[in-house]
Amino acid sequence: MTEQMNSSRAKAGHLTSSLLAVAFLTSFGSSMLYGYNLAVVNSPAVYIKDFYNRTSVSRNGTGLDGEALTLMYSLTVSVFAIGGLLGSLMVGMLVTRFGRKGTVVNSTVLVFIAGSLMGFSRICGSPEMVIFGRFVTGIHSGISLSVVPMYLGEIAPKNLRGFLGLVPSLFICAGVFSAQILGLHEILGKEDHWPLFLSLVVIPTFIQLMLLPWFPESPRYLLIEKHNVHATIIALKWYRAKCNIQSEIEEMQEEQRSLSSVETVSVWRLILDPLVRWQLLSVVVINIGMQLSGIDALWFYTNDIFRNAGIPEPEIQYTTVGTGAIEIIAGLIGCFTIEKLGRRPLIIGGFLVMGFCCAGITLSLVHLPFMRYVSVGCVVGIIAGFCIGPAGVPFLITAELFKQSHRPAAYTVGGSLNWISNFTVGFVFPFLQMSAGSYCYLVFCCVCLAVAAFVFFVIPETKNKTFVEISQMFASKEAVPETQGLGHPDQLKLRKMNGYGTLENGSLEFDSSSSVP
Repeated sequence: MTEQMNSSRAKAGHLTSSLLAVAFLTSFGSSMLYGYNLAVVNSPAVYIKDFYNRTSVSRNGTGLDGEALTLMYSLTVSVFAIGGLLGSLMVGMLVTRFGRKGTVVNSTVLVFIAGSLMGFSRICGSPEMVIFGRFVTGIHSGISLSVVPMYLGEIAPKNLRGFLGLVPSLFICAGVFSAQILGLHEILGKEDHWPLFLSLVVIPTFIQLMLLPWFPESPRYLLIEKHNVHATIIALKWYRAKCNIQSEIEEMQEEQRSLSSVETVSVWRLILDPLVRWQLLSVVVINIGMQLSGIDALWFYTNDIFRNAGIPEPEIQYTTVGTGAIEIIAGLIGCFTIEKLGRRPLIIGGFLVMGFCCAGITLSLVHLPFMRYVSVGCVVGIIAGFCIGPAGVPFLITAELFKQSHRPAAYTVGGSLNWISNFTVGFVFPFLQMSAGSYCYLVFCCVCLAVAAFVFFVIPETKNKTFVEISQMFASKEAVPETQGLGHPDQLKLRKMNGYGTLENGSLEFDSSSSVP
C-alpha cells in the first residue's frame, strides 16, 4: 500500500505544462516588473531631472536648485519602496478575500494605472504623474513579491516546490537585465524615449491578464479555506500528471484537520503566538538579511569600482549589462540545483560568498595595481552569491515554514520587513559611506555571515517535505510529542495537535493507514 502511494506521488510530482505555464505567467507579468522598476530609472536619470527642471521653469519662471532637484529625483526612486511597503501590508487581506490567483489577476489594474501615468507625464507636463506612477507600481510589486511565491508554493508538488519557488527570483533578475538592455543609448536610452521606457511595464502585465484567468486557483486555498472539494479536484487535475491524486488530497485534509479550530490569523496574532516563534524569527532574519546584505548598496558603488578598474567610461554601461547577465545565470543555477542540494546549502552558501566578497571589496580598495581587478571579481561574486540563493529562497521559505492559517500573515510580516530594510539601506548607505568610507562594506559582511550562521543552526532542511511535516519539525522545538521510544507506526499515540504542535487535553489515535509518509 505504501509503495503504491509513493508511486502515485512520484507521478504526481512531474513538472506538467500547466505548472510551468502558471509559473512563467505569474513571474513574467508580476515578479519581472519588480526587477524592471528597480533598474529602469538609472539610465534616464539625467533626462528625468531635466524634465523636472524645465517643468519648474514653465510653472514658476525659475528652475530648481541642485538640492531641490536631487530631492525630487530621490523621491522618484524611493517612493517605489514606500508603495512596496504599503502593498506588502495588504497581502494578508487580499489573498484571504480574492485567493492567490485572484489577487495576482486583480492587482494588474495597478500596473495599467501606473503605466498610463508615467507614459503621459511628459505630454501633460507633470512630474507628479511620474512620482505617483512609481508609487502605484511599487504597491503592485509589494503585493506580487509575496503573492506569487505563495501561489506557486501551494500549487507545486513538494518535490518541485523549490524549483517553482525560485522562478519568480529568476524573472526578477530578467527584469533588471531587460531594463539595462533597453536603457542602452542605442535602444531607449535617448531623451525622447524615457516616458515609453518607464511605461513598458504594461506589456507583460497585459499578456498575463489575457492568459492567467484561464488557470485554476490554488488547490490548497480551495480545499482548506473554501472547503470546495470539487474545485480542488479540478485544480489538481490541471496541475498534475494523469494519475491518482487521492494521496495529495489526503495530505491537504490532514492539514485541514489540524487547523479545524484555527481560522486565518492576523499579523498581531501571529506575532503573539508562541508556537510559531521560531518560524517567525526565521522569516524576520532572512528577509531583513536579504536587504541588509548590501546587494542594493552595491549598485551605488558599481560604476566607481568599474571606473577604478580601468574600464573606459563609455563601456561602463555595457559592463553593467554584463552583471545583469550574471544575475540570470546564477538564478538559473539556483533553480536547477535547489531540489538536489536543498534550501539550506543555497542560502547559507550564498550569504557566505556575499560576506567574503563584501570584505574583499574593502580590501581591494587598497591602492595597489592588481587589487582593482579583485574588486571587479568581488562585485561579480556578490551578485552571483545573491542570485543563486538569498534572492529567492527567503520567499520560498516563508511559504514552507507556515501552515495555511498562518501563511498570509507571515508573508505580510516578511514582505513589509523586506521593503522597510530596502528603504533603510537606500536612505542610510550614503551617510554610512561618507562616515566609514570603503569600510562600510564590512558592515554588510557581518550581516551576511550572521544570517548564514542563523540559518545553519536554526532553520531545518525543508526539501521534499509536506507543510505538515515541516510544522512538526518546528513543533519539536517547543514540545516533544509522546512518540519517542515507540518502534512501530501502529503504536503511535499522539496528543491532539492544534495548528503547530500545541498540546491539548485528550488524545488522537493515528494508524499507519491514515499517516502520510
